Amino acid sequence: MRRDIEGRANGEAPEARQRAVRRDAAVRAAVEQRLIGPDAAVVGLLDVTGIRESAAALRAAFDTAVPPGTPVLHAFAVKAAPLVPVLRLLCEADLGAEAASPGELALARAAGVPAERTVLDAPAKTPAELREALALGIAVNADNPQELDRLDTLVHAAPTRSPLGIRVNPQLGGGSIRTTSTATATSKFGVGLRDEGAREWVVRAFLERPWLTRLHAHTGSQGIPLPLLGRGVAETYALAQEINARAGRQQVDTLDIGGGLPVDFTAEATAPTYAQYVRVLRQEVPGLFEGRYGLVTEFGRSLMARHGTVLARVEYAKSAGGRRIAVTHAGVQVATRTVFAPEAWPLRIAAYDAEGRPKRGPEVVQDVAGPACFSGDLLAEGRVLPELAQGDHAAALDTGAYCFAHHYAYNSLVRPGIYGFAPDGSGGVAFATVREPQTLAEVVAESGGAHADALTTLRAPGSR
Repeated sequence: MRRDIEGRANGEAPEARQRAVRRDAAVRAAVEQRLIGPDAAVVGLLDVTGIRESAAALRAAFDTAVPPGTPVLHAFAVKAAPLVPVLRLLCEADLGAEAASPGELALARAAGVPAERTVLDAPAKTPAELREALALGIAVNADNPQELDRLDTLVHAAPTRSPLGIRVNPQLGGGSIRTTSTATATSKFGVGLRDEGAREWVVRAFLERPWLTRLHAHTGSQGIPLPLLGRGVAETYALAQEINARAGRQQVDTLDIGGGLPVDFTAEATAPTYAQYVRVLRQEVPGLFEGRYGLVTEFGRSLMARHGTVLARVEYAKSAGGRRIAVTHAGVQVATRTVFAPEAWPLRIAAYDAEGRPKRGPEVVQDVAGPACFSGDLLAEGRVLPELAQGDHAAALDTGAYCFAHHYAYNSLVRPGIYGFAPDGSGGVAFATVREPQTLAEVVAESGGAHADALTTLRAPGSR
């Protein structure tokens, strides 16, 4: 059993307190403006002010470290929040986009992210994807020798302005979450530098291709400690130095150091910060900030997680085996990782009453359950919270990344509406639609509704 944090952030830093105040106001306004209610029992809320603040903090942290004039691109990892309005907001905050699929690339283009501020990373790019990226002038990091062969063919067939590089894996080991550790010995990503002959192959690949100018590595994501992230960047920097020394010139001019800054999901305060990460890089890789290399980052979760809230109405409140259970409309469909791996992906829960006000009163041990038809569909288990009653609201905090924008269609549950919020200038809260709630008709259409007779009319020749 664990006491949860209600979201008021008592004793936290001013930034965290202000974020909690904005969230409380948004929940109350969402109830009052009927964004949530009997006809819309779960919604996603995005704090526009907080997103802008995170983008500014990222830029400021690196701006204080690099010499003036050093090219720095902060390419938001689209997979963290694949929503066109979010990408447009971040683009206006001077961020770019890192896409890992044709769909993500299409979202970035729909958001108006310029090609020169877009990076294509993926372990399974098709020839068509590569051809499109090179035609648009989008940066590409080749994942493996076979992909580099494809780039050879395309580059020789038609000139391109795309910056091109190779992704490497420093093979330094994993963090506390195996599935988000990308620098393990057998990771599927990049060229493993400690495999026999691999490092020399990478160096030779650059020496034989003057058009290769970038080196990319991404050590991991959630669960990766800062020192390990720093070591991954140091290994990449050392390899770039070796390539340039062997080439006798500055062939590698840009280092794409990936993202992966973890989020502390147990507390309101932001930790670690971008400033702390930059300090680690200065210690581990002092040459990184001397201006000889342009930099690309690919942060996702750390930019968005704090600024999203899943708000769900409590449909029923019951007891089983002496345990209180609040049955809500938010579960595996909006917090898939939490439901299937709760120890690795815990979420804080805040309790609100029927009017959307922070709930007061006696605290009890309770589960916060979702609507899906399997027993493990729990947002939280054994949490100490003010007792949630029918008609109250449960808020899953820190869900702005990898949650409500990544719908898991179990039980054909509809995708919730997503709304951004900001102060309205007169003491209230204004909302903007980010994504419309899905309708039942759309669920039917996506499930083959237009082809209902397709299988019943499919018969072998001569059969009746």
